[in-house]
Amino acid sequence: MEIVTIKDVEADKSSGVIMKTLFDENIIKDGRTKFGTVVIPPGVRVPQEGAGSHGADEYSIVLKGSIVTMSGGKEYRVTGGQATFIPAGEAHWCLNDGKEDCEIVWVLVNR
Repeated sequence: MEIVTIKDVEADKSSGVIMKTLFDENIIKDGRTKFGTVVIPPGVRVPQEGAGSHGADEYSIVLKGSIVTMSGGKEYRVTGGQATFIPAGEAHWCLNDGKEDCEIVWVLVNR
């Protein structure tokens, strides 16, 4: 078992969000899963322009706040207590249009 304390993990703040990768291929030996958290402040869009995609399926749980997101050409609102699934390769973006941070736990799983 590996145990990580979230507050002790160094954050990547380069994109205006607070992204923490808790487990990745360096810890999970098969390199097939990446797991972390992200805090998206009010007014921040990820990515800043256009849409992004991953070579892995993305599962997310919104713990707090809400975001507007586009995935697969459709727009959605996702709020605290909801979970999402985005298939590998599907273009998506999100925007925190609220007044509080949006806190998300995410997992990328390669098939």
